[in-house]
Amino acid sequence: MDYTFTPVALVRSPFRDKFGVPRQPSLAPSARQTVELLPPFDQPDAVRGLDAFSHLWLQFVFHQTAERGWQPLVRPPRLGGNRKVGVFASRATHRPNPLGLSLVRLHAVDTENGVRLHVSGADLVDGTPVLDIKPYIPFVEAVSDARAGFVDGPPPRLAVRWQPKALQQLALAGHAKDLEQLAEEVLAQDPRPAYQQDPDRVYGVRLYDCDVRFRVADGCAEVLEIVAL
Repeated sequence: MDYTFTPVALVRSPFRDKFGVPRQPSLAPSARQTVELLPPFDQPDAVRGLDAFSHLWLQFVFHQTAERGWQPLVRPPRLGGNRKVGVFASRATHRPNPLGLSLVRLHAVDTENGVRLHVSGADLVDGTPVLDIKPYIPFVEAVSDARAGFVDGPPPRLAVRWQPKALQQLALAGHAKDLEQLAEEVLAQDPRPAYQQDPDRVYGVRLYDCDVRFRVADGCAEVLEIVAL
């Protein structure tokens, strides 16, 4: 049996592509996003009472990887990219149905000229289609004695150091303060693929309208330069 779903909203996010997006929600709390409801769902009545909740669940589509299909076994980054687990024992993007779930903090509900939800902490790339929005209810959804399998706690964090050139470029960039904080949160989590450990390789994370270029060595992410897109 097949089902057809229609997106109810699109996400506007500082994450311009998949590389660098936090692997779980809330790991980059300074990432501010806007969830823009689409017609015919952009009615104030559809979000009446939503501002009474502090957090929301967003059910979304992995739209950038949906066409790549799926495999029954995947290699989670938390296992170093070497060990395999079943796709249903992971949060891999390549799934039989390319659906994800993100828990976000709700800051404001804007119902002027449509409906926009101002949120933070989402692990979503710009343009992500949202299929459903639900309030988070702590007393039934926060499980204090839950087991988390191979995910035994937050990932280790890298130190982040800025080269003088990068700091000068940062001062001239739009969203300078937001960009600095978000870049440090993203780079501290080491967004590189687990199998890439070359200390001389330069990577780029696209945040807002900038490409933040960095390399990682000796437990430190070094920001080399910021290039306007």
